[in-house]
Amino acid sequence: MAMVSVRGLFFIVTLFLGSFFGSVFMLGPVLPVMLLSPAWYRWITDRIVATWLTLPVALLELVFGVKVVITGDGFVPGERSVIIMNHRTRLDWMFLWCCLLRFSYLRLEKICLKVALKVVPGFGWAMQVASFIFIQRRWEDDRSHMTNMLQYFCHIKEPVQLLLFPEGTDLTDNTRAKSDEFAERNGLPNYKFVLHPRTTGFTFIVDTLRKGGNLDAVHDITVAYPQNIPQTERHLVLGLFPREIHFHVQRYPLSSLPRSAAQLQSWCQERWAEKEQRLQEFYQASPRAFDSPEARVPPCKSELRVSLIKAASLLYWSFFIVLSCVGLCLWAPARVYFLLMVIFFLGQQRIMGGVEMMELACHRYWIGDGSKDEQSNGTEVKNE
Repeated sequence: MAMVSVRGLFFIVTLFLGSFFGSVFMLGPVLPVMLLSPAWYRWITDRIVATWLTLPVALLELVFGVKVVITGDGFVPGERSVIIMNHRTRLDWMFLWCCLLRFSYLRLEKICLKVALKVVPGFGWAMQVASFIFIQRRWEDDRSHMTNMLQYFCHIKEPVQLLLFPEGTDLTDNTRAKSDEFAERNGLPNYKFVLHPRTTGFTFIVDTLRKGGNLDAVHDITVAYPQNIPQTERHLVLGLFPREIHFHVQRYPLSSLPRSAAQLQSWCQERWAEKEQRLQEFYQASPRAFDSPEARVPPCKSELRVSLIKAASLLYWSFFIVLSCVGLCLWAPARVYFLLMVIFFLGQQRIMGGVEMMELACHRYWIGDGSKDEQSNGTEVKNE
């Protein structure tokens, strides 16, 4: 029977307490700003959330010695993009932060992810406040919500880098079998290292952001794990951290993307065919094809700066967690505030459906209350 790893348990507990206390004591006091100006609220909370996103990077690289290798094109700092990536494990989205910390700004990232994650205490609360896009995998419902969220970002001129997994789920024996069935029905080849992408959401997102003037490029990222592939959170608890994480980045400027939905779907499918070939060479060839030193792209931030950010993050969040625990134990007002915030997060979930839904409601109120200049750009948020 597999044994729980002390290091793995430390990793999970630290991230949970950081997100839990961060939601209550760091994000909670900012919530009233939403009522006055959703745009300013988004500006502030994105930066607060970004400080927490550095914590997993610090733990992975400083505490557990995970090596990160990045090749290809890299990013243009601060540009607005859609990020598409193969979904090898359920944790790819977290590992990607190691790449974005070096090449972009973590405050720009939004993620399309399953709605079930919204209700997870701590993690889910912070994701709601961060305005991640939660999907139910029912397109008739998801289309309306995506429209509201994406047009909101366009409306307030909020630059985003939206991470999307077109495969819809992570790669396992079961999901590969389903992908093979889909391939046979549609006359497509079977894949071993990726799943066939579902392109409806991708084409819709690109089209919406392009029309809203909030898209500069698409970043196609291939992620690979040479050793220790942690498929789920359980593997982390058992201490099965990846020794190396390899990202191959290809940047496609907006001007190079097809205009029609059909052509964009074909374009996405072509990228996945390339991923299959690339990953086959990565895992089977020697030396690895996209891991040569000459293929590595210099990061936007120096390694010294990245190291300082990671060290500061580890120190800050360790101190913050300890201080939060001490404050709850010794200071009655902190306990009262903590209890009220927990009740708020649980209650609004049942009443409003999530903090991001409250944010959209506040935005609709303000644009309906006379902000005609904003409405003139043609990206008015539609009522659900």
